[in-house]
Amino acid sequence: MLERPNWFTFRRFAAVTTALTVSLITLGVYTSATGSGLACQAQWPLCSDQLIPTLTINPDFIEWFHRFVAMITGFLILGTAGWAWRRGDRRTTRTAVGAVVLLPLQISIGAITVTINGLVPWGYAVPTHAAHLVAALSIFTLLSLTTIYAYREHHSRPPRARGRRALGVTLVALLVSGLFSRGVPLLQYSPGAQAWYYAVSLIAVIGLLATVYWLTGVDRLGRQLAGLALAIIVGTMLIGRDLVAYTPTVQLLNFGLYVAAVVLVAGGLWRLFGRVQSPSTPFGTEHSE
Repeated sequence: MLERPNWFTFRRFAAVTTALTVSLITLGVYTSATGSGLACQAQWPLCSDQLIPTLTINPDFIEWFHRFVAMITGFLILGTAGWAWRRGDRRTTRTAVGAVVLLPLQISIGAITVTINGLVPWGYAVPTHAAHLVAALSIFTLLSLTTIYAYREHHSRPPRARGRRALGVTLVALLVSGLFSRGVPLLQYSPGAQAWYYAVSLIAVIGLLATVYWLTGVDRLGRQLAGLALAIIVGTMLIGRDLVAYTPTVQLLNFGLYVAAVVLVAGGLWRLFGRVQSPSTPFGTEHSE
């Protein structure tokens, strides 16, 4: 029987699965934005009567490649859940199995989106796209938590120091996402810009999820700031997918929410850097799990 290499650990496997899920969501946004979701002659799982279309950059290939990455990601999610189950850790098992439970819903919505093509009111339409994105973000969140939980015993830094680093990464990601955001009219909201916006925003989401977890029982206000910023970022991601008619008023709202998220993250970072790490601090002291 082959032995598993020492470097091939559950936490790394979960991290790779989460990273691939980020890539999948980003690719899905690009596929939708280019209209490639309407390719493949409305067939699923075949694409224009082929198992593998012509390997050139065209709508059929973009849609097929998105499906291919989705298949690989699905297998990795199943593997993550199975491994978590065998490890017997309740936290990682709950989140990983939760992601698996949502997989059939995500696959079903995706199949409806690319096959019905608007022949009925709820086919290739805003509600379907919104449901597809919500399901994808839910799976991504559960996988991110699985990875965060898996790493909880492998940190050399105390929770507050980890929170500072996570919020620092989040702040940089938010500032970069502003370059591509629909609410900050600096660049044209092209398919490429949309893909970059969601990729960077998902990195910010991971950073905030980690911060909320690490600051639990350590800094209540810092945790609340991160949690509120997280909710706002997810809201702007949904608005960016035309969940509502994107009027100038909605764009102004989107911009305001973006600024609020940046301020909250910067405020949380300032708080963690400014806190005196002593037993007399009102919301707890440094500790490690």
